[in-house]
Amino acid sequence: MAKSRPRPKQNDDDQMLFSGFDEAPAPPAADSSAANQVAESAPAVTSSDPTTPDAAESQPAAQTPAKERDPDKLSATRGFTPSADAATVPSVAGTGVTPLPTSSAQQPRESSASEAAPKDASQSGPRADRETTEERKQRHDAVRIADDALPAVLQRPIPEPTDDPIPDLTDKLVVVVDAHSLIYQVFHALPPMTSTGGLPVSAVYGFVGDMLELLSRKNPDYLIAAFDKSEVTFRNELYPEYKANRDSMPDELRQQIPLIRQAIDAMGIGIIEQSGFEADDLLATVAAKVEEAGGRCLVVTSDKDCRQLISEQTKIYNIRKDQEIDAAELFGLWGIRPDQVVDYQALVGDPVDNVPGISLIGPKIAQQLLETHDTLEEILNNAESISGKKRKENLMNGREAAMMSRELVELKRDVESPIPWNRCVRSAADLERVDALLQEFGFRRLRSRAAELLGGEAPAEEPKPAWESRYQTITNESELKALAVELAKQTVLAIDTETTSTHARGCDLVGISIAWQPGEAAYIPVRAPDGDPAINELIVIETLRDVLESSAIEKVGHNLKFDVIVLRSAGVQLGGITMDTMVADYLLNSGGRNHGLDDLAQRRLDHTNLSIKDLIGTGKKQITMDQVPVDDVSPYACEDVDVPIRLAPTLRDELNESGLDGLFDEVEMPLTEVLAEMEFNGIHVNANTLAKMSERFDKDIADLRALVFSAAGHEFNLDSPKQLGVVLFEELGLPVIKKTKTGVSTDADVLSQLAVNHEIAEHVLQYRQATKLKNTYIDALPQLICDKTGRVHTSFRQDVAATGRLSSSEPNLQNIPIRTEQGKAIRAAFTAGREGWSLLGADYSQIELRVLAHYSGDEALIGAYHDDADIHTRVAAEVNGIEESEVTSDLRRIAKTINFGIVYGQSPFGLAKTLGISNDEARDYIELYFQRYSGVEAFMMDTLARCRNEGYVATMLGRRREIKGVRDLAKLPESKRRSLTEPERIAINMPIQGTAADLIKLAMLRVHEQLKQSDLQARLLLQIHDELLLESPDEELDALSDMIREAMTSVMELDVPLKVDVAHGRTWADC
Repeated sequence: MAKSRPRPKQNDDDQMLFSGFDEAPAPPAADSSAANQVAESAPAVTSSDPTTPDAAESQPAAQTPAKERDPDKLSATRGFTPSADAATVPSVAGTGVTPLPTSSAQQPRESSASEAAPKDASQSGPRADRETTEERKQRHDAVRIADDALPAVLQRPIPEPTDDPIPDLTDKLVVVVDAHSLIYQVFHALPPMTSTGGLPVSAVYGFVGDMLELLSRKNPDYLIAAFDKSEVTFRNELYPEYKANRDSMPDELRQQIPLIRQAIDAMGIGIIEQSGFEADDLLATVAAKVEEAGGRCLVVTSDKDCRQLISEQTKIYNIRKDQEIDAAELFGLWGIRPDQVVDYQALVGDPVDNVPGISLIGPKIAQQLLETHDTLEEILNNAESISGKKRKENLMNGREAAMMSRELVELKRDVESPIPWNRCVRSAADLERVDALLQEFGFRRLRSRAAELLGGEAPAEEPKPAWESRYQTITNESELKALAVELAKQTVLAIDTETTSTHARGCDLVGISIAWQPGEAAYIPVRAPDGDPAINELIVIETLRDVLESSAIEKVGHNLKFDVIVLRSAGVQLGGITMDTMVADYLLNSGGRNHGLDDLAQRRLDHTNLSIKDLIGTGKKQITMDQVPVDDVSPYACEDVDVPIRLAPTLRDELNESGLDGLFDEVEMPLTEVLAEMEFNGIHVNANTLAKMSERFDKDIADLRALVFSAAGHEFNLDSPKQLGVVLFEELGLPVIKKTKTGVSTDADVLSQLAVNHEIAEHVLQYRQATKLKNTYIDALPQLICDKTGRVHTSFRQDVAATGRLSSSEPNLQNIPIRTEQGKAIRAAFTAGREGWSLLGADYSQIELRVLAHYSGDEALIGAYHDDADIHTRVAAEVNGIEESEVTSDLRRIAKTINFGIVYGQSPFGLAKTLGISNDEARDYIELYFQRYSGVEAFMMDTLARCRNEGYVATMLGRRREIKGVRDLAKLPESKRRSLTEPERIAINMPIQGTAADLIKLAMLRVHEQLKQSDLQARLLLQIHDELLLESPDEELDALSDMIREAMTSVMELDVPLKVDVAHGRTWADC
């Protein structure tokens, strides 16, 4: 097996994307409050194209030039921007949208029900200044008359939808779009645009871009757009005032609807509409049909009424925030279940649509009533018991209004409307017509995007530069010596190694590739199939030693840590390392999923690399690189260095421009060498200890199986979730807590809740934990002991976690439980590798809470740390208004959960679930916490506001993470501010966890450097969470402890003291 190009597994903190519009011209910046209000719904505008409509009249806003970075400035500073010297170009509402001027005809769409002003009966009923139905019809006809003058490409009639049989939708994704909702959004968000023929096309541009983005992001099997066909529906017959206050559609927008329909019909997007019903009813009908056919449905809309459609198979999707709303997210937003949405809306009402609701019942009260009484019917039946005299009267007198409101907001799921399933797939797209339409509209870049996504041929563009290369294979010593002379003249070299496996410490070197200019590279084979040229490894190493070890020649590469370890194993200390393209790309795009070499080549150079699979194969037939002919290996190996040397200048420029150069040069790149040394060292694992432990675990697992079978009354396959579900929920009648598309859930969260009252669930949890530890560590670790060293060499990754934390793999030592007896037993198998040596552990105490105290500037929290108080006891006392001596273990446990939960943006619901208390109790605890530690809440709100405005959050050292989807909490009712969405939780946690990650990295660098400068023999072995683990001679432990403690506590200056707990012993469990 050759050294692989790393492809990070998807982390839990996936990046939030934004709509990929790159063509709409950005007008000059304007200080427009109206523009700021609508900007959140605007597509992202990233560049201007001279071929787009009105491009000559609109110029892109000037960007602020990046300031020069002070190389000496890398100290901690309070605040939430990357650094004082990192240039930023703030965007509106975190969307990347330049503020747009808004004409009087383009006012923001009216607010939703949950954000509208209190209901006032005087507002209901048709307004006197509304035009009559006949006047509106005459005006609309006047607009339609102009359609006769459309170009021929726009006059093609759209066929009536056919009612096709519904296909088998098992494992299929159907995306159905609330067309008018999105059309209004883009029309109000984008500046006026006209086509080459003078037609208004801003809404066309925005909506087509949205559809292409949906195809790109979600890759749906079917895509359907639902339109409103008429303004009069059955709801108007039920309640004539329904939507009577709505403004009519602007003429400039109405003219664009036929153009939009032409475009999406050509794109293979099905169009549905039905007289007498709203588009929302069609969305509901499609969702119901999809569920019946076994598929998954994604409803694209901003209409909150549609949240009643949420189920296991149906989710709501906000395209602007790239946010899917499921039942859990809904509960976090509104505190209710999907089946309560209709009742919630009926209580709250909607002034925008003239849905009356119940007076004095707002979102917070509605949520509380539903939490207590579950349904609208029960609320009305128990109206006399509701607190508040006026509220009680309104509920008792408002039954008729409430029930009518319920009928108005409940969506019809059985509308008899034809659905053209056969025209809702990409294969139904008319590629030539799509291209002709977009050309007529003047959307050059959208033409290329459409061709790419719909499978057509992209419009002719300037040919990209050919991948010119002059690769050579070095086959003898004479050529090798000549190459060494040439390389010694260079200032920058790209280095890569080919090996027999991806285990850097245990593999054999197959060859070295070196590039010195783009397109100029050589491969030196040292192992090859019989008959192929190869040069003795010792000769290659000695000939190239001076070049490889020279610090005067800069070294670049991709995943260089691997090559550093391989070359060190061969006797070479690679010097002059300045650029790892994997680490650089990660730092610039920390939320990205893939920073592998193949991905970078494709994404940044538009070049497709040779595939490793074509060389060594896959599966059982896979061979190792030394078995591949040299003529096949050589171009692959040369490409592995050619790509990095081409990328390095661009990545360097981007790092400098973004202000991330200091973090890269002073933290991440030096850390690469530290991690390489740690991986090279490895750690000793006692295989005999693990063998004995495996026997004990076998007995424990057998005992747990017996307990489960005894409680069940019979044996079954305990490893089968389906069989376990039958036992728990059908045979034993335990309550079903969660369902998935495959049936009832038996995951750890469900079992934990059941375990409170049912022992069998606790036994299953213990069984799963024991079997996982046995399979992952106890039985697996001996297999990972390196034959060459007798030690285990885990791999540390810098490019996985968006927060900057390190991850480890093969084995993943971060998942070994810390506080359980089983976890301690496994750690006891990790020992010092020599007699007279011990392991020493240095662990930061409550580092994230200390960072939170620094960020928040909260005097009470800072004071507690300066007093060296037990922070959980102090918080429990402060929150409950008692002396610390009066704090019980339960109160301390609650305070501890709140302390750590705050760091992760935990909601009252989450806290209640963790502690096993009611939502009200959890809410009260959090309120009390924020009252006492007001600086913490201020930090959270400030962080979210900055993230919303700037589109990212950052650590003290400037590490960034882009985050979309943060709401404007200042405009939300106070009850909703505690229920944070996932993007908001990430935004709050990132500066804290990311700064803690930066701090431990600085500590590693400091410790590593001090060890090099001292006479101590100790060496770093592991970094796990907030802990460093070292190996040291026993006689040096005291000196090492002092040095470690001083280094780790002084590496970053905070407003609170850093504390490090140091312990040592023969095994890791002793530390």
